[in-house]
Amino acid sequence: MNQSGNLYSRHIKGSQERFAFMEPFHVPLNFSPKMLNSGTVPEYVRLITSTVPRACCSCRYGLAVLSCYAFFVAYALRVNLSVAMVDMLNSSSSGNHSSSVCPSHSGPPRPNHNHTASVYNWDSETQGWILGSFFYGYIFTQIPGGYLARKYGAKWLLGVGILGTVVFTLLTPLAADLGAGYLIAVRVLEGIGEGVTFPAMHAMWASWAPPLERSRLLTISYTGAQLGTVVALPLSSQICFYLDWTYVFYVFGAVGLLWFVLWALLVSSTPETHPRISEKEKLYIITSLKNELSSTTDQVPWMSILTSVPLWAIVVAHFSYNWAFYTLLTLLPTYMNDILGFSIKQNGMVSALPYLGCWLVALFGGQLADYLRETLQIRTVIVRKALTLVGMIGPAIFLIAAGYTECNYILAVVFLTISSSLGGLSASGFNINHLDIAPPYAGVLLGITNSFATIPGMVGPVIGRALTRNNTIGEWRTVFYISAAINIFGAAFYTVFGKGTVQQWAVHRVHSQ
Repeated sequence: MNQSGNLYSRHIKGSQERFAFMEPFHVPLNFSPKMLNSGTVPEYVRLITSTVPRACCSCRYGLAVLSCYAFFVAYALRVNLSVAMVDMLNSSSSGNHSSSVCPSHSGPPRPNHNHTASVYNWDSETQGWILGSFFYGYIFTQIPGGYLARKYGAKWLLGVGILGTVVFTLLTPLAADLGAGYLIAVRVLEGIGEGVTFPAMHAMWASWAPPLERSRLLTISYTGAQLGTVVALPLSSQICFYLDWTYVFYVFGAVGLLWFVLWALLVSSTPETHPRISEKEKLYIITSLKNELSSTTDQVPWMSILTSVPLWAIVVAHFSYNWAFYTLLTLLPTYMNDILGFSIKQNGMVSALPYLGCWLVALFGGQLADYLRETLQIRTVIVRKALTLVGMIGPAIFLIAAGYTECNYILAVVFLTISSSLGGLSASGFNINHLDIAPPYAGVLLGITNSFATIPGMVGPVIGRALTRNNTIGEWRTVFYISAAINIFGAAFYTVFGKGTVQQWAVHRVHSQ
């Protein structure tokens, strides 16, 4: 007892040999605080982990909040064009809400001063290419993003990537005035910058997230995407209504610049390099991840990765989920305008409701997943599959139901909101399964899965607008059917082939020098 206590005290104060005394003991991958009373762990591990460092004001939860802000910015910059597009079109040629299928919803008169921004005569096909162009750049930096983050650190890769997206967002009004081709090019460049965000963040969490806090931390982080959508859609509509559509890009660009300053000053890629982290929290994180992390100089086992069936299960699930997600993300404001007859002022508020539900349910899902794993001792694979099933089949059912609501706009909005809300559960399902099956290569794996999952964003809006040339309810019903069918297939595939344990090829090996 005394020897262990002395070791703990000495190494708390030490630097270069801080963890040398831990080498004979390997913290199990399924380590739980309950094991501390079982007599199966050495006393010094009991001393380090007997009291988990508090969440409030901790560096790991600080990272979760700032990364939530990062994804808030990323998705706000991604979706603001969906609302602005409604206001950028010449209503006499585009079929704006005055010619909606269902009766229009009356709203307050628009301020007279809001007539300064240009409008454009883009047909539905051009609109589809503009809305989907972001993803043509986004796909190219997925795999490189994961590899570079693992090799050189995630902080600056993610920071500079989003900063680039911010800069090109500020240039969007100029590009639109120059022509649709220039706007498409700017959106592609935005996608290139933002493509590194998820792989870099996954690589960062591989060094920061203790296994039994993983669902909570990652859902706080990634639900910034839903929060950004929830805020950006209604705020964009208000900006369009009271100012004009150009200010949508200026306002969110400024929000992104503020995030970059905070990120640069307050975040570090790993606990070891963080200047303000407590020794207790640093030891807690590193001890819990001891068997999961490998040297960043280790060679990536590409062949094992590409032939891994559990990885392809995540690929299929991710692709399938994103088909419905991106179809709604880019086309929902158009549906609300062209079919249900909501004005530009109402459009953003109504379009945001599904993502508000998704954000809230995703936060709940993260807490639920860790409770099921830690308290009820349910296997990780069962938790991931159960949340994926509910989070993909549930949305499919309500998406189909929304197609049969005709002009009952209340029921349509309710069904679409339930659909997206249930999808939030998948954030603690397949969406973080990369960290379960291969923690050292989580960023690389997410780059691979997100590359495939970006394809729906590239082709979904184009196919969606091609199928809805006449803007009939029947055409939109077809769009919903396709999304639902793909969702169900992805859920079934993941349920059969998904895994919840570290794969053999990802187990850390100590190489003799």
